[in-house]
Amino acid sequence: MASRLHSFNRFELKYLVPVEEAAEIRDELAERMDRDLNSPVGGYGVWSLYYDTPQLRFYWEKIEGLKFRRKLRIRHYGNLDGVTDESPVCVEIKQRVNRVTQKRRITLPYGVARQLCDGREMVEHSARESAFIQEVLELVVRLNLQPTAITGYQREALVGRAADTGLRVTFDRRIRGRDRDFHFGTENPENRFTIPPHLSVMEIKVNERTPYWITDLAARRNLSLIRVSKYVQSIEAFGLAPRSVFHVHEADHPSPHTPTTNGLSEQPSARQAPLKAGAQ
Repeated sequence: MASRLHSFNRFELKYLVPVEEAAEIRDELAERMDRDLNSPVGGYGVWSLYYDTPQLRFYWEKIEGLKFRRKLRIRHYGNLDGVTDESPVCVEIKQRVNRVTQKRRITLPYGVARQLCDGREMVEHSARESAFIQEVLELVVRLNLQPTAITGYQREALVGRAADTGLRVTFDRRIRGRDRDFHFGTENPENRFTIPPHLSVMEIKVNERTPYWITDLAARRNLSLIRVSKYVQSIEAFGLAPRSVFHVHEADHPSPHTPTTNGLSEQPSARQAPLKAGAQ
C-alpha cells in the first residue's frame, strides 16, 4: 500500500484583520505571491473535529502556553454537503515544540478515520504509516480522547514564488463552530460564529524566515500579532471553559457596519448567531 502520510514543520504568525482590509492585503500580496492551486476564487471550506480529554487537557495546555503541546483532529476540505464514509479526510496531530509548529497527518476515508479515532480500532495501513497510526491509537486510548468541538471557516491561500517558496499566507473568514452533532454529515447542524463575522484570521506561515517585505507590510498596516486558536475560541464561546485572556471579545472589535445604541455596538454572541453549514 502506498503511503498517505505527510508531515512538515513551520513557524506561524497570526493577525486578526477586518474582512475588508484582508481583501486589500490579499490583493497586495498577489503582486508577489500566487494563488494556491487548491484555493479557488472565494476560497474553500475547512472543517475540523477536535478531540480532547474530558478535562480538556489539550485546551489547558494551549492556555498555559506549554513548550510542548499537541492536538488530535480529523479535517475535511470543502463543503460538507454529501459527506460519506468514503469521503477523504485527514487524521492529523498538530504539535508545538517551542516556537515551531509541526503537523503530521494521514489521508483516510472518513469511515476509516472514525473507526480509528472514535472506534479506537486498528485500521489497515502501510509499514511507513505504522508509527503514526500507533501514536494516534495510543493517544485516543491512553487519554480517553473524545470528540469535543468542530470548527469551520472559508479559507483563501497564497503561496510564495522563487526565493519565497516556503511562504504561505492564508485568510480565514466566517469562522464558526459547534459543540455537538460531531458527524461531518449531520443535516442542519447548529453552527454559530465563534469569531465576529466581520473579522478574519490572517496567518503567515514560513519554513525558516519571514520575508522582509511581509514584515514591512504588517508594520505599514499596523497589524498586531495575536495569540488566537479557533479550537480555544470554540471551547470558550460555547461555555465549555471560562473565557481566557486570549479570547476574541466582540466588544473589543466592533463592526464598522453594526448599528449602535447609546454609543455601544450591538454584536451577536456565538449563541445568538446561528449559521447552517454551507450557508453563504
